[in-house]
Amino acid sequence: MSLLSLLQVVKKNTRLTRRQACQFAGMLGLTFSGLDQFQTRHASAQGRKVFDKEDPVNLPTPNTHGNLAVEKAIKQRRTVRSFADEPVTIDHLSQILWAAQGVTDEGGLKRATPSGGALYPIDVYAVVGKNGVRGLARGVYLYDPPLHSIRKIVVTDQREDAAVAALKQMWMATAPVILVLTAEYTRITVKYGKRGKRYAMIEVGHIGQNVFLQCETLGLAAGIVGAFDDKDVARAINAKNDHEPLIMMPVGWER
Repeated sequence: MSLLSLLQVVKKNTRLTRRQACQFAGMLGLTFSGLDQFQTRHASAQGRKVFDKEDPVNLPTPNTHGNLAVEKAIKQRRTVRSFADEPVTIDHLSQILWAAQGVTDEGGLKRATPSGGALYPIDVYAVVGKNGVRGLARGVYLYDPPLHSIRKIVVTDQREDAAVAALKQMWMATAPVILVLTAEYTRITVKYGKRGKRYAMIEVGHIGQNVFLQCETLGLAAGIVGAFDDKDVARAINAKNDHEPLIMMPVGWER
């Protein structure tokens, strides 16, 4: 069943407002899509092992009381393209993922960045290098905002593959973690039609700035890349078929 059909059924059979029905349908659609979340269409890359069943890794509780003023973080923020060969901590990764898409209200519907209709079409993949995050094995992980957890979907270090897909910008592969932000447009076009794609791209911009500022408060650095082959990036991270890569953000310690 398409998200549009799902929305119509929900609205017809409940007393929800259109916005509430869109949110509910989007959540249900995301849940149903999780049934085939780890399809192996991109699993043919030589040497990789792709999981279809893997226990989630619960992340540490994010800190909501930082030591750096937002004004100072804005002033100091820079795009970095040179990273030290030093791992980050699981707390760092937790904080960055929360800043990108973490839940920020008790009801579980609001997140750290604004989204058209609160439909949240963006997913965050974390490409973790060997010894990239202390206490976390290398591989590709998909962030689950409601549970504040990550699930491994590839077991190998895919940083070089991701960098090659980004027109061979190999400096990216030196970062301990590369975030890949993807859009599943049907979550938002169900309400806004073709214009929903624009809203998804706007949302990615909000997420990118949050990641930049969060890294600044942690003493870390981030870069941002938009030049890449979409299909090659999707293959490198084993993205779902309907997850379109929009930006890549290497994060770590500046060299």
